[in-house]
Amino acid sequence: MADNEKKIIIFDDDEDILAICSYILEEDGWQVTAFPDCNNLIDHISTIKPDVILMDNWIPDEGGIVATQLIKATKSLQHIPVVYFSANSDIETLAATAKADMYLPKPFDLDKLKEILTKALTIS
Repeated sequence: MADNEKKIIIFDDDEDILAICSYILEEDGWQVTAFPDCNNLIDHISTIKPDVILMDNWIPDEGGIVATQLIKATKSLQHIPVVYFSANSDIETLAATAKADMYLPKPFDLDKLKEILTKALTIS
């Protein structure tokens, strides 16, 4: 792994989304770690120290809102940008409630995904 490689954690229970995002982002130079649930959330993030977190709304077990609020309430992790993503029509409200830094509606264009992650890197 190169020192300048960007790290991302994706939390999503949809295996297709995890596979597609992982493949695309790895091709784009990211080191991707994916989880289908939020078990041991703080431990995972503390160990991996990602540059960005991509958080699904419907993630087991706590759900994206609670998981994101937990990240943002943890002093050592709150600086990490969280991009909230969901097919829910009120994603903007959900992201604000969760205290996410940005949001990305599903389904999304892969170029839009790369664009929002690049933007997220500038706020960390």
